[in-house]
Amino acid sequence: MIVREYEKDEVTVHKAPLLLMGGMVAIALALTSAVSLGFFERQSVPAEARAAAGIKAADVVTLRFFDEEDGTVRVEDGATAQVLGRFGPGEGGFIRATVRSLVHQRRIRGEGPAVPFTLTRWENDTLTLSDPVTGRSVEVSSFGPDNRAVYANLLTAKTTAQ
Repeated sequence: MIVREYEKDEVTVHKAPLLLMGGMVAIALALTSAVSLGFFERQSVPAEARAAAGIKAADVVTLRFFDEEDGTVRVEDGATAQVLGRFGPGEGGFIRATVRSLVHQRRIRGEGPAVPFTLTRWENDTLTLSDPVTGRSVEVSSFGPDNRAVYANLLTAKTTAQ
């Protein structure tokens, strides 16, 4: 029979990790307090930042999105019904996700697909997909260059077709 002596098996914690964790908590509390007291802005609203900087829309296109029976997403110009892009199953995941979030907001409000979405390229070359029905928008450029390129290609398809 083995008898354990708990005094010898006692687990000790080094002070350095405890001090580091305490420091992280102190920094988090200090930053939270600084934001609450107004030393830092709470958030940056892109529309307000663009208005303050005087950035105007460089190109605007209206878009309609359709789910086809085979799982393909068809993107059409909202004014001319010209097909600007098709994304088959397994393709266009970013477009599917962004549009799904905006359509969800429409469904919550009981609105349908009558009004097209608006894709805006700003003078500073950022892109915004907005829903004029709900007032919601997605700053497409915030999701990286690859995802931005997907929507930029829709603008290119529109301008080359004209």
